[in-house]
Amino acid sequence: MKLKPDKCSPRCAQFLIWGILVFSRYRAAARSQLGEIRAQLAQAERDFTRQQELMRRDLVSAQSLDASLAQRDMLRARLGSAQEQVRVAQESVDVAQVQLDNTVIRAPFNGVVTAKTAQPGEMISPVSAGGGFTRTGIGTIVDMDSLEIQVDVNESFINRVTPGQPVEAMLNAYPDWKIPASVIAIIPAADRAKATVKVRIAIKARDARLVPDMGVRVAFLETERKGPAGPVGGVVVPAEAVRGEGPAAVVFVYADGKVERRAVTLARPAGASRHVLTGVREGERVVLSPPESLKGGESVRLADKT
Repeated sequence: MKLKPDKCSPRCAQFLIWGILVFSRYRAAARSQLGEIRAQLAQAERDFTRQQELMRRDLVSAQSLDASLAQRDMLRARLGSAQEQVRVAQESVDVAQVQLDNTVIRAPFNGVVTAKTAQPGEMISPVSAGGGFTRTGIGTIVDMDSLEIQVDVNESFINRVTPGQPVEAMLNAYPDWKIPASVIAIIPAADRAKATVKVRIAIKARDARLVPDMGVRVAFLETERKGPAGPVGGVVVPAEAVRGEGPAAVVFVYADGKVERRAVTLARPAGASRHVLTGVREGERVVLSPPESLKGGESVRLADKT
């Protein structure tokens, strides 16, 4: 994953640090002035209260009362202005701090840097800039705890792969190490050029020998059946004795000098043999590599063995 920080040079970071110091001092001065004005306002409030009391007794003139009132109102206005200056100074410090934080590169997750694409002194930016002189990333990091295997499975065999199916993986670098794994998901898209479907596989064993982009071979294992397995019926015949596939599969059985054409039900291929579930009984003899002209019911004789 590429890291995309905000564009800022080392001089820019120094300027932001200097700005934070200046705004912090301005904020401290504004707070100090705010305390002074509050003290003066408190004194002006007491003076105005005394002037009111003296005015009721006709001991001072109306001009003195008005002057005391004006002094109080002026200090109230100065207090509001000082409070606003403190707020502006605080916001200026916060903005400068955010801008300074944007100059620090932070990875979105814990990982290992596998590639460094930017050099000291280069300009970096979250978006591409004109001219091609600005980097949009500084490196690539990999989360070693989330490594997985991706393989291309021939679409003819994808029906045998299911999510959660156990898998045995073997690295080309360590062919004797069999890594336990399981199918995460089958990507619902086929590659028409290669006639394959991509399958994601989770690695159950974490090891320092596992690194990104290593070559690997996988073997999809049969899912364990739940409960006791029942007996499997049928017989095994040579693969060349079966003509056709699926519902069209037939076998020619020899008996009493004639051949009988029988439709059979097949199980999965088993190397050089075929498992016939129905259509042939144990002990019967079948014709190997029956020609296309053989239809069934013809009289035949056994060839002499030499």
